[in-house]
Amino acid sequence: MNFDRSLIAAMLAPGLALALWLALGAAGVYAALDTSAATALSALLAPLVETHGMLLGFWWLVAAAGAAWAVRLLHMRYVAAPARLAEGARVLVSDASAPPVAAVGASANGALADALNGLALERRTLRQEMARLVEDASRAVAHQRDQLGALVAELQQSVVVCNLDGRILLYNARARALCRRISRAPGGAAGAELIGLGRSIHKVVDAALIAHARDGVERRIVRGEPAPSARFVTHTPSGHLLRVSLAPVREAAEGAPATGFVLLLDDITDEYEAEARTDRQWLALTETSRAGLASIQAALDMLDYPDLDGADRDRFQQVVREEVAALGARITALAIEASTALKSRWPLQEMLGADLVAAAAQRIHDETGQAVATPDVDTGLWLSVDSFSLIAALSFLARRAAEGRAAPSLELRLARADGHAHLDLAFAGGAAIAAGWQACPMDGIGGGASLSVRDVAERHGGEVWLEHKRTAEAPRAAFRFLLPLAAGGVDGPSHPGESRPEFYDFDLFAASDAHHERDDRPLEDLSFTVFDTETTGLDPAGGDEIIQIGAARIVNGKLLRAECFDQLVDPRRSIPEAGIAIHGIRPAMVRGQPTIGEALPAFHAFASDTVLVGHNVAFDLRFLKLKEAATGAIFDQPVLDTLLLASIVHPHADAQSLEAIAARLGVTVCGRHTALGDALACAEVFLKLLPLLRQQGIRTLGEARAASEDSYYARLKY
Repeated sequence: MNFDRSLIAAMLAPGLALALWLALGAAGVYAALDTSAATALSALLAPLVETHGMLLGFWWLVAAAGAAWAVRLLHMRYVAAPARLAEGARVLVSDASAPPVAAVGASANGALADALNGLALERRTLRQEMARLVEDASRAVAHQRDQLGALVAELQQSVVVCNLDGRILLYNARARALCRRISRAPGGAAGAELIGLGRSIHKVVDAALIAHARDGVERRIVRGEPAPSARFVTHTPSGHLLRVSLAPVREAAEGAPATGFVLLLDDITDEYEAEARTDRQWLALTETSRAGLASIQAALDMLDYPDLDGADRDRFQQVVREEVAALGARITALAIEASTALKSRWPLQEMLGADLVAAAAQRIHDETGQAVATPDVDTGLWLSVDSFSLIAALSFLARRAAEGRAAPSLELRLARADGHAHLDLAFAGGAAIAAGWQACPMDGIGGGASLSVRDVAERHGGEVWLEHKRTAEAPRAAFRFLLPLAAGGVDGPSHPGESRPEFYDFDLFAASDAHHERDDRPLEDLSFTVFDTETTGLDPAGGDEIIQIGAARIVNGKLLRAECFDQLVDPRRSIPEAGIAIHGIRPAMVRGQPTIGEALPAFHAFASDTVLVGHNVAFDLRFLKLKEAATGAIFDQPVLDTLLLASIVHPHADAQSLEAIAARLGVTVCGRHTALGDALACAEVFLKLLPLLRQQGIRTLGEARAASEDSYYARLKY
C-alpha cells in the first residue's frame, strides 16, 4: 500500500497540539505564581500526578486517537475523495471513452461527479460526430490506401518501403516470409523477425550498399531520368544471396527529392547455385573434352600412316571409340542436369488447393463425363503449382482410370504431409492400369513438346505414384502427387487478429531526429517492446525458470498486433502444479520447445532498438539478467514500468494491479496470465497512460524514468 505521509501527519497533529496546549498552559500558570506559591502548587500536584498520571496520559491518548480518527474521516471525505475525483476527471479529459467518474466522499462530490460525467458524455458525443465527419471526408483517401495495401499484399515479389533513415513503414507478407526463411536457424526459436514497422532494413541489407544505391538513384534524378532505380546483389549473414531492386519514393513534381525508397527482394540462392553448378560442369566438360579431342586427333594422325600394322591400328581405333564414348557420356550427363535445372526453374504460381481441386474436377467432368467427388480437401492449404499442366495430368489419369470401367467412382483428395501436400485421384479397382502410365506422353500439353505425367511431377520438384488400398466395400486405388506448399504457408498462419492494414504506417515518412539522446526524445516518437514472462515460480535465484515469453511492439503510437513474439520455453525442470493452475502451461506443452539459450537471443533480436515496457517489470528483468552470461543476450535498453507510471498518474488509487489499472482506464483484459495476453493488455494500458503523463508535464523518456524513480513502488526490490 502507498502510505500518504500528509495524512499521517494530519492524524498526529491533534494529539501533539493537545499535549502542547497543556504544556504551555502549565508553563503559563507557573510563570504567573511567585516562588512560594509555585512550590506549594508543585507539592500539591506531585502526589496527584504520581497516583493518577497514567490515567491522565490514557485520557490524553484517547482524546488524541479520537481526534486522529476524526481527522482521517475529514481527510478521506474532503481531501482524498476530491483527489480521486480529480484523477478520474483527468482520465476523462484524456480519454472520453473511459469509465464514468464514481462519486465518493461528501454529497457535493456526487453533484460534481454527475456534472463531470455529463460533460464527458457531451464531449464524447461531439467527438463521435467529429469522427464521423472526418471519416466521411477521408473515405476516398482510406480507399486509396487500402487499395495500395491490397496491391502490395498481392504482388508476387517481396516489397519493403522505408523512410530515408532506413526505418520500415510498409511491407507485404511475402517480404516477411522471405526474411523468416533467410533468418531461420535449424532448431532455433520462432519469432525472431528481421523486419517490422519501425525496424531498420539494415538488419537485412547492409547500410553501405543501400547508401551507394541511393547515391546512384539521386544522380539519375538530377539528370532527369523518368524512372531512376538501382539493382545489386548481396549476401546475408545466414549465407543467402539476395537480389535487391531499389527505387525512390517521391512526389510527382519533376526533380522532387526522395522521401523514402522501395526495395524489391528476391532470394536467388538456389538459382545462383544451380547456375554455378552448371558453369562448373561446362568448364569440366571443356577441360576434359580438350584432352579427349587431343587423344582422338593423335590417334587419327597415327591411323593415317600406311605402314601401321594391324595391332597398332586396332589399338588406336579403340582409343578413338573410348574417347568418343566418354565425350558422349559427359555431354549426356550435362544435358540431363540442364534439363533437370530447367524443370526446377519452371514458373510456379501460388494457388489455393481447394480452387485447384475444383478446377480439376470440372475439367475431368467436361472431358470424361464422370462426376468427381471431393470428400477430403484441406481448404486452408496453399500450393505452389503449374495449374495448367497439373490439371491436364489429372485429366489424363482420369481417362486412364476410366478405361474399361463403367463407373470408376472418381474422388479428389488434398491433405498436408510433412511440409508438402498429397493430391490424390482415387478410383475403384486399379489392378488393370496399363504399365508405363508415368512416361506416356500427354498430347497437346507442354508448348510444342509432349509432356508425361512424370515430367509434370518433376516440374513441381515432387513425385507421382499409384497406391492400392483394399476396403470393406471394394478395392480402390489412387494416383498420388507429392506437391510443394506455397512459400508463405510453410511458416503457418500469422498471429490471430492480424490484418493487412497493420502492415503499413505512412506517418513514419517523417524522419526521426537521430542526433538527440533517447532520454530527450518525446515518448510518442519512440518504439516500444511491451513484454511479459510466465515462470515456474517466483524465485529466479533459487532455480525457477522462464517457460513463456510474450511481447508486442508499439511503433508511432500504435500497437502492432500483427508483430508479436509468442514463444514457449523448455525449462529443463519440473513445473509446479500451483503454477499450472495460474498460467495453464503443462510439461507436455514445453517439452521439445526451444531452451532459454535459444529463445532469449530471439527475443533480444525482436526487442532491439526499442524501449522495454512491462508491468511490475523488475520481476521479469530479474529473470533476464540472470541469463545474460549463459545466453549472451544483454538487455541494456531503457525500461519503463506501467506499475510505476500508473502510480504517478493515480497516486490515490487503492490498487495498482494490471486488472485494476485496466479497469480505471477502460481497457479490456483478455488472455490473463498468458505471456502474450498480459503483454497486449499492458501495451493498451501504456498507450492510455501516455496522455495522462503529458498532462502532468511528463513528455520525454528521461522525464518518465525520473518520475518513475521517485515512485513509492520503485523502492521495492526483487
